[in-house]
Amino acid sequence: MNRIFVVKKPSFVSSNRYLSQIKRKYRVKKAGFSGTLDPFASGTLVVAFGQYTKFFQFLKKSPKVYKATLWLGAVSETLDIERVTKISDVPKVSKENILEVFQSLIGEITYTPPKYSAKRVDGKRAYSLARDGVDFELKKITSEIFKIELLNYSHPFLTFQIEVSEGSYIRSIGTEIAERLNRVGILSYLHRVSEGDFKFRDEISENPIDFLNLVENFYLGDSQDLELGRKLEISNFKNREIGKYFVRNGNFLSIIEIGKEAKYLLNRVEL
Repeated sequence: MNRIFVVKKPSFVSSNRYLSQIKRKYRVKKAGFSGTLDPFASGTLVVAFGQYTKFFQFLKKSPKVYKATLWLGAVSETLDIERVTKISDVPKVSKENILEVFQSLIGEITYTPPKYSAKRVDGKRAYSLARDGVDFELKKITSEIFKIELLNYSHPFLTFQIEVSEGSYIRSIGTEIAERLNRVGILSYLHRVSEGDFKFRDEISENPIDFLNLVENFYLGDSQDLELGRKLEISNFKNREIGKYFVRNGNFLSIIEIGKEAKYLLNRVEL
């Protein structure tokens, strides 16, 4: 079964465990997901079955939109409510100050990902090392914040919606917001609203072509070349510029790259 769709992951279930539930629900063996959600987070999780799992690297999944609640005065190793170590009363902040901080975050931001994350350190997941008490440091990363909006502030809880580039860590960004407000804080709620154009629609199957981060190209040669995986000549493509493209051939789809030569990145995936 080839299929791609969006599920809504509940809170306090890992993405892997929820995928196992989805596989049992639909009685499939080969499945995968794109964009791990933290166990405490909920929301949009893109799931694919069969050959469609090969599309993940070619999908447009940015910007990612999240709703989050920042708990001012709380401290946690995980930067969320899973391992809270301290809660303190902190003074309120003004709405004007919050909006100033939000405005200062627009654009590129460099920060350290959470130690309790799926980042790899010497081949091991950071969260595994953190749980084992191993001392390690993560390299800083850069994300882009496209938009951030204040939804509600009921002290000490500050709720906002944020649009970010792929690979962003909202827990760390939440910590950055608290620091710029001269406070400490963790996320008490995190929900992914969407990934690019992917949104939850009652697990309805989607057409992967609608979500590819690629331009369509047309093969003008013998269609049997694509059917049989033969060597492709650049001269047989309508668009011969350097780049990656998808090509339809009947009920099948191929992804090719044109450079010094034309080569397959993915071939004969049934639509």
